[in-house]
Amino acid sequence: MRQNQCIGIFIVSTIIWVGFLNYFVIRLGNANEENKKIFSKLNELEARLDEQLNDKTLHDELKQVVGEQINKTWHEQLTSENKTDQELKIPHDKDAVAVLVFSCNRITVARCLDQLIKYRKFKERFPIIVSQDCIHEQTSNVIESYKSQVYHVQQPDQSDIPVPPKERKFKGYFKIARHYKWALNLTFNHYQFDTVIVIEDDLDISPDFYEYFAATLPILQKDKSLWCVSAWNDNGKLNLVDKNAINLLYRTDFFPGLGWMLTKSLWQELVNKWPLSYWDDWMRRPEQRQNRSCIRPEISRTRTFGKIGVSNGMYYDKHLKYIYLNDKNAEFTQKNLTYLSKDVYDPNFLAVVYRSPVTTIQNLKNGEIYTDGPVRLVYHDKASLKIIAKSFGLMDDFRSGVPRTGYIGVISFFYQKRRVFITPSAAWNGYDPTW
Repeated sequence: MRQNQCIGIFIVSTIIWVGFLNYFVIRLGNANEENKKIFSKLNELEARLDEQLNDKTLHDELKQVVGEQINKTWHEQLTSENKTDQELKIPHDKDAVAVLVFSCNRITVARCLDQLIKYRKFKERFPIIVSQDCIHEQTSNVIESYKSQVYHVQQPDQSDIPVPPKERKFKGYFKIARHYKWALNLTFNHYQFDTVIVIEDDLDISPDFYEYFAATLPILQKDKSLWCVSAWNDNGKLNLVDKNAINLLYRTDFFPGLGWMLTKSLWQELVNKWPLSYWDDWMRRPEQRQNRSCIRPEISRTRTFGKIGVSNGMYYDKHLKYIYLNDKNAEFTQKNLTYLSKDVYDPNFLAVVYRSPVTTIQNLKNGEIYTDGPVRLVYHDKASLKIIAKSFGLMDDFRSGVPRTGYIGVISFFYQKRRVFITPSAAWNGYDPTW
């Protein structure tokens, strides 16, 4: 009885595979010599079916033939469909900055695109390129509905990615890294942009998003100690920022991501050693960062609404969903931002930090501080820094020894209407990558 059930299941599954391939190839109109060979192979396998119903090898062989053809046909279809898009010339001048939106299978990309278009004053200055990975028709249709307002391209390599056995559940990170490399190469090298703003499809943006990046671009281009500008504050919860300080910007040694700008020269430096996975943490390693910093705001100019994704909502419920998004226009382009250059910023920042009196967690929480102005808390090691961070709801993790938002070992946040600096002890000798 059980043997007959197995035979029946095998016959049904084989017929489904054969029928699916016939439908797939005919629908795509690929009646070429290669497909005829495939059908010949299928007929041969079907002829052997009656004689070898219990042969698992035959079933696996059939699946392999069908699977390989499906993969190949999808790849050919995507390449053909994308040829026009990728050869399309995007009109832009030398000052234009591409906004590169990474998308996959979220139809909520519309939420992100609606805001990018709403707050964009000059289409030619900030062309929007939506790079889509995955085969997801609904998302493709959403992106295509924006017509000439965005440029839609699709990552053509949809082949499987071999990953180490221990990394199988993180395969999504490998696909993301592959997508990033392809799309950044396309934007910098094919479309010939000198600067790109990277956006994920699950980000809200502030009304002054473009203003912020336009104003900070000259500093990024000039100051070689900078390698990115980010719209994100990792500790940007409403109760940890000065809501009125919409103009306040910082330097940080921690690569924030989540809406960030880079130049072609940086990409040329990174592309030949781009990692197979976990590209953002790879960026945070000392050998990539090379003691360079990013600009980041007091109040975030992006906020993520993507709880569901490759990361499975890591940090979302505890931190990310509480990030406060700026809702005003700071008019950064009307301001002098040269104070962010390292030679000006460092002495001024450190003077303010280390003139601030030292206090304790308990005194700060109890409001037992009898002085105006900022104060500071001192950490001596990794454990003491984590205690301070957890006490106030800051993110307490490290990447290559650098704490989130840290700059020269200092973390800044706002608490009960007072600026607070978390500073290392006098024995601090730089970031410890083992942390």
